[in-house]
Amino acid sequence: MDQLLALRAFGRVVEAGSFTRAADSLNMPNATLSKLVRELETHLGARLLQRTTRRVTVTPEGRDYYEKTARILSDLEEIDTSFDIARAKPRGQLRIDIGSSTASDVLLPALPEFLARYPDIRIELGVSDRAADLIADNVHCVIRGGRLGDSSLVARSIGHATMVTCAAPSYLKQFGTPAYPDELKNGHRVVSYVLTTNGRALPFRFARGDESMEIKVEHRIGINESNAHLAAAVAGLGIVQTFSYCAGKHLRDGALVEILADWRPAGFPFHVVYPQNRHLTHRLRVFIDWLAECFPQRVRG
Repeated sequence: MDQLLALRAFGRVVEAGSFTRAADSLNMPNATLSKLVRELETHLGARLLQRTTRRVTVTPEGRDYYEKTARILSDLEEIDTSFDIARAKPRGQLRIDIGSSTASDVLLPALPEFLARYPDIRIELGVSDRAADLIADNVHCVIRGGRLGDSSLVARSIGHATMVTCAAPSYLKQFGTPAYPDELKNGHRVVSYVLTTNGRALPFRFARGDESMEIKVEHRIGINESNAHLAAAVAGLGIVQTFSYCAGKHLRDGALVEILADWRPAGFPFHVVYPQNRHLTHRLRVFIDWLAECFPQRVRG
């Protein structure tokens, strides 16, 4: 038995909560991973995992073994990382999760510079407005905007995005241009951005000087993906509030018109987030430092 490989296989099953997801994240056949865990249990003379057709649960012995071996694996990774730092050549794979429009409009245009700087790092990008589970999905870090709700994660600020309220010229011709935020409640149609986590629509936020307000309007259309949300505005389906970097091209070519510009809300915070119980590798550290360097200007639009 390759005990180190078996430890890693067992740890990934615990973290992912599934043999299939753990095997996928390790790029290993499910049968191989199952065999490694069985061999580890035989070696220890203890049942580490309780398997059923629907789920995998960790036994008390398995939990204790995981907590002890996770520290050993973390120490090994730290040792490997120290050699990377000494050679100043971070390398290996980074699994990153990011929202759709932020990927296409901010990260991907900037990424060639990062890869040129660190040619030995490989990027695996998960693009979705669905919030990733960093542990179960085996993601190294997540780039997300908005409030942070999980205190078990470490977050670093990477800028504040400018928000704009806008609509297509065809919509404004038919329904008129509101001059004050409260007018959105009077016969206007809004296209809401709906959170994938709870299905709630984000309110429209406005600020001018010391005055700020939230407008909640019942929407005719709610969309939970940022690129489709913007496309709905371009199609004339209603008023949206979105990031300036996302809407910029359409504002410049006239497909969208900014409204209520005097009431632009405060900047929308962006963070890079990673688990606090996972060792910060050299490759992840340089990626986070690079994000903090290049993202603030790019998300301002």
